[in-house]
Amino acid sequence: MRLIAAQFADELVKLFARRRTYIGFGAFVALQAMILALLQHPRARRSVAQILEQNGLGFDDHYMGLTLGIVVIAFSFSFLGGLYVALVAGDIVAKEVEDGTMRMILSRPVGRVRMLLIKFAACVLYTLTLVWFLGVTALVFASLYRGGPGKLFIFFPDEELFAFYDTAEGLWRYVRSIGCLSFATLTIAAMGFMFSCFKMKPAAATILTLSVLFVDVVLMNLPYFAELRHWFMSYHIGFWVRTYHAYPPWAEITQSVAWLVGLMSTFVIVGVTHFAGRDLKA
Repeated sequence: MRLIAAQFADELVKLFARRRTYIGFGAFVALQAMILALLQHPRARRSVAQILEQNGLGFDDHYMGLTLGIVVIAFSFSFLGGLYVALVAGDIVAKEVEDGTMRMILSRPVGRVRMLLIKFAACVLYTLTLVWFLGVTALVFASLYRGGPGKLFIFFPDEELFAFYDTAEGLWRYVRSIGCLSFATLTIAAMGFMFSCFKMKPAAATILTLSVLFVDVVLMNLPYFAELRHWFMSYHIGFWVRTYHAYPPWAEITQSVAWLVGLMSTFVIVGVTHFAGRDLKA
């Protein structure tokens, strides 16, 4: 166990020593600042105020940190979260093969399966860190910007979600949703890890991961496939939004979690199995 812990620590040192690991953190901070600044535009405030006032809700009470934090997460992570997770996961194995350091690693008495699982564990830690960083900074920055967390208002037409909660309940649901989002994002990390185990360049592994993800999103959003949405990976990844319903559909959420666990397990098993049989001398 001590050797495994030491190997995992070394893997984290290599991961966080690369500059590209920090691109996601910096990009999210910059994007949060831009979104919060634009949300103060009169037109943006007027559109939100109209929705709130039509439903008897106070603008000053709900246009606060919790509400803006959800807006920041929904729009920033939907477009950029998968990119930075795929960038790191697609690089974790393929980069060392490309640089030739993988042969040196495997020359030691360390099994390929254990080495790969430790690398995937590093991807998991990075993914969880990135998602929680976004969740915490979005809430903190939005609360500082608006003078407090306030009450939570959330509106997602695609999910038929319109809900509002007081500060305590809103904060609990916010934290719970970030935990769900971090778990769901591990699916993207597992897919990137799988492609990284194949014989391809790190950039190709990242691009292939993003291609599969974007194609899945496009197909899911086609109106012709509205009744087949539950067949797509991105639908199940979005289960974190459904936790904001007044009465969350726990049966559907449990089904989505089971789908994601199955996908993650399949991606990791396929990647490890393929890499275990590769001839790195060729």
